[in-house]
Amino acid sequence: MQAINKKIAVEYLKFFYPPLRSEITQLSVQENFAGVIQATINYLKDMLQESKIYIVAHHIKLMDWIYRNGDSYVRTIIENLFVRSLESFKKHAKDQHWKLLYQYMPDSFQVIYNEQQKQDQLFFGK
Repeated sequence: MQAINKKIAVEYLKFFYPPLRSEITQLSVQENFAGVIQATINYLKDMLQESKIYIVAHHIKLMDWIYRNGDSYVRTIIENLFVRSLESFKKHAKDQHWKLLYQYMPDSFQVIYNEQQKQDQLFFGK
């Protein structure tokens, strides 16, 4: 399978996030892939606030699929925006919800997330 580039990733994301289809289309026309990823993050944060944990977990797995099959650009954006945003999910979720999300989180995202946490601790003392 050919690596997923940002244009192909956008098509998958429009399919995975029907409520965001028009926003994703508008951002992709502007060549704003980072904006597309941010829109998905915002959507998932809203789902988290509504305690739709299993929906959020499912979408994290879908993003991981794009990540694992993405080209270097797609992977970098997902690492630096999507996975980085998981710390915000943790802060806004109830403890038991975060534990469930983390449990369902794909191994690749757990590894990246934990590495980011170590780096933050090292650089910022967080």
